[in-house]
Amino acid sequence: MDRSNSNLHSLQAQNPASPPVIDDAALEAALSADRFGRYLAWAGGDRARALDLYALNIRLSEALYPSLQMLEVVLRNRIHAIMSEAIAPDWLLRDDTLLVPHQAMQIATAVSELGRDTKAPTPSGIVAALTFSFWTTMLGPSYENLWQTHLHRIGRRRDGKGLRRKDFSAPLTPIRILRNRIAHHEPVLSWNLPGHHQAMHRLTGWLSPGAATWCFTFDRFVAVCPSTRIGLLNN
Repeated sequence: MDRSNSNLHSLQAQNPASPPVIDDAALEAALSADRFGRYLAWAGGDRARALDLYALNIRLSEALYPSLQMLEVVLRNRIHAIMSEAIAPDWLLRDDTLLVPHQAMQIATAVSELGRDTKAPTPSGIVAALTFSFWTTMLGPSYENLWQTHLHRIGRRRDGKGLRRKDFSAPLTPIRILRNRIAHHEPVLSWNLPGHHQAMHRLTGWLSPGAATWCFTFDRFVAVCPSTRIGLLNN
């Protein structure tokens, strides 16, 4: 164990009721003035409140991770399964399959990264290496014909209504942006997080009811998210 962590744990064990001493100025410098400034504005200049908001942003970002991960993993696997059945397991490497130019670049990057790791570029390896944006693009307007012929079979609505491509693409665009903001540690408190959380579970449920049910057993978002609207000034 790192010596500094060992010393900290020792001090906490000796006096567990004693709160840690935090140098606010040093902490703000570590977070950077520009990044902390957003929280300070939301808190109306109250530094203690700003730090609380920053911590809440971290906790909510963490709590959204299970539903984000489950949706991304299930979505890419369902698309790959349908396309493998309709075309071939190596559909990602076929020149006539992809209709959006940047997707070919994404595949080339994934194959290159697998090569650097001395891994043979298998279909499943490429699937795992591709970004979320690749898979959301597969549900964009360029693939409407493919949706009509094959991709509509990736899932089923629970209300029995026919599944449209836009049922996925409309909520997936903001979810993808939210995912990237969380990955880059950006503020997300001003977003409608409960709404996006519900959308993630709804889409996952259409793709794989079992995966959605299982994910919900350890999803802590509802417990972490404040029950009332988060008060943000200057928003």
